[in-house]
Amino acid sequence: MNAYHIQHMQRALELAKLGAGRTSPNPLVGAVIVKEGRVIGEGYHAMYGGPHAEVNAIENASESVEGAEIYVTLEPCSHYGKTPPCALKLIENRFSKVYIAMEDPNPLVAGRGIQMLRKQGIEVEVGLLEEEAKALNEVFIKYITTKKPFCVMKAAMTLDGKIATVTGESQWITSEAAREYVHQLRHELKAIMVGIGTVLKDDPKLTTRLKGKQGRDPIRVVVDSTLKIPLNAKILHLDSDAPTLIATTDRADSEKATALQSMPGVKLIITPQKDGKVDLDYLMFVLGEQGIDSLLLEGGATLNASALESKIVDKVLMFIAPKILGGQNAPTPVGGSGIEVLENAVRLKGMKAVEIGDDLLIEARI
Repeated sequence: MNAYHIQHMQRALELAKLGAGRTSPNPLVGAVIVKEGRVIGEGYHAMYGGPHAEVNAIENASESVEGAEIYVTLEPCSHYGKTPPCALKLIENRFSKVYIAMEDPNPLVAGRGIQMLRKQGIEVEVGLLEEEAKALNEVFIKYITTKKPFCVMKAAMTLDGKIATVTGESQWITSEAAREYVHQLRHELKAIMVGIGTVLKDDPKLTTRLKGKQGRDPIRVVVDSTLKIPLNAKILHLDSDAPTLIATTDRADSEKATALQSMPGVKLIITPQKDGKVDLDYLMFVLGEQGIDSLLLEGGATLNASALESKIVDKVLMFIAPKILGGQNAPTPVGGSGIEVLENAVRLKGMKAVEIGDDLLIEARI
C-alpha cells in the first residue's frame, strides 16, 4: 500500500482519537473522504448515541461525495442500533470505494457491512493500518467479545522499584507531566478501581482534573471485602455525575451496608468470596453487565497482586521515576506472597517505552 493511502488512513486514526472518553461502550472511529485526490470531508464518532464517523464526514463534506472514496478505521455498521447502518449510508451516497482498517469484531456486524457494500458494487479494501486500528480500539475489542472490561494496571515506582519510602510517603514519586497523563487516562477509561487500603491511607477523590479542559470523571470502584470504608471518606461525598461502586462480600457488616446504600451515588456490589476476599473475576463480569468497558487499576501492591493472580489485567503501564529510595521494607508495585518459580512469572509482550516529563513510561500487554 503506497504512502498516499497510508496518509489518509493515518488521518482517520487521528480523528478517531478525538472521541476518547465520550463514545464508550462504542468504538473510536474516524473517516476521511477523498475525491479526485482532494480531501473533501472528515468526521469522527464524537459521543455515544451520536452520529457515526461516516455520517459526520458526509455532512462535513465541501461538495458532493458521489464517486468519492472513503477511508474509515472500522468496518461500517450494518445493523440498526441508536443510528441507521453506516454501510447503507455509503451505498445511498454512491461512494466508489471504501478503505477499511479493520473488520468489526462485534458479532452484529463481523463482515456484514463489508458484504453489504460489495453486493452493491462498491469496491472494498480491508486491512490498511489494521494493527494500528486494533491498538486504538483495544478496549472495544475486549469488551464486545467478552463482555468484560479492558483492565489497565497503572503504577509508579522509583528506579529501584519502590512506590513509597520506608515511612509510607509516596506523593509524589512521578513528575507533574506523568500525573497529567494519568488524569487523561481517567478521562478516557470508563472506571477506576482501588483497594480499601488506598482509601484508608490517602482518602482520594479519584476524579479527573485536566489543565485547560473539563474531563469526564470515571466511575469509582472500591474493593472492600468487609466494608472498612469510613462513612466520611471523600470518595463517598463528591459532586460528580459518576457513581461510586463498592465491591464487598457477605462478610460485610449489614448496618454499614445499609448506611452506604442510603448515600446518593453510592452502590454496593456483593461478590462471592475468593480466599476471604472479593472475587475479582466475578466483579469484572458484573461491571461488564453494567456497561463498564474499561477499567484503570490504581490500587496498591495488595490489589495489584490480586488482580494479576486473578488474570483480569490486560495491559500494564509502569511509570519509572529517576529516583532511588532504597529500603528493604519499602513497598513495591506488586505485593502478595509472590511467585516462587521464575518459570511462572507473569509474562509481558509488546513492550514500549516513552519519556513523559522526567519519567519513563513502560507499556506492555499481559
